[in-house]
Amino acid sequence: MFVSLHLLPRALFSGVMIGRALGSAIKVVLDRIHGEVMGRSTTAAVAVLKSLFEITVAGDRRERTRGPLSSLWDMPFEQVEPARSFPSFKGQKNFTGLWWSASTGTHVGYESWVERDVAMMLDFRPDVVAFSSQPFWLHWPGEKRERRHAPDFFARLSDGSGLVVDVRPDDRIRPEDAESFEATARACAEVGWRYQRTGGPSPVVRANVRWLSGYRHSRCFHASIAEALVGVFRDGRPLFAGAEAVGDRLAVLPVLFHLMWRQELVADLDAAVLSPGTMVRVAKGVR
Repeated sequence: MFVSLHLLPRALFSGVMIGRALGSAIKVVLDRIHGEVMGRSTTAAVAVLKSLFEITVAGDRRERTRGPLSSLWDMPFEQVEPARSFPSFKGQKNFTGLWWSASTGTHVGYESWVERDVAMMLDFRPDVVAFSSQPFWLHWPGEKRERRHAPDFFARLSDGSGLVVDVRPDDRIRPEDAESFEATARACAEVGWRYQRTGGPSPVVRANVRWLSGYRHSRCFHASIAEALVGVFRDGRPLFAGAEAVGDRLAVLPVLFHLMWRQELVADLDAAVLSPGTMVRVAKGVR
């Protein structure tokens, strides 16, 4: 599978663009809910309007806001503070940290290396404008007590919609975890968000994107070298051969990998670990 074109360069997504995306999100979801309610029976429509899901969101000064998901769904969750802390202590088995996002120029927290890899993949996705970790607590009534769950990530997509992500490998899902993920999926469906539970990228994809992420900062970009690389790889060439056709590899490769991070140059990142002979080509639509 070839990595798709980054149709909308990250540099375009300023605060204004994010604001427009949020405005678009409101229209998209309202239209969707309206269409669903109008197309259902009266009983189903009332079930949507009387949702039992609530969320708690952390503010800039750690204030807590709790209310119905149906009333708070349009908040900019991609910009919120984590709803809970990331503990760190002696003997801890998981590794917490911060991922610097090239999409927003900010840090996003993670609680494990698997979550770090998922944050990296969200940052790599061309349709992700911005994302945050532990965006809110989701509350719903359980059989004996109230249940709650904090999803791992919320991503704002370029079409204005939302994506909620939980990170958990298949072999580590307990019955109560499965219930939480199912409830989260239902809550997301009610407000028009997409939901994904993932165990992280494959080892080959992880290795390749991890390598490219080392060149994600804009300091790796050089306009004249980038223009030359696009010309050289127009019809596809081996990675090193194309770099050497432009100039000194030490100067050219950082720019080449930066363009691959931006997905203006693409390769089959699923097939094998990047090597000098990896075939690289210009993504569709790049001139």
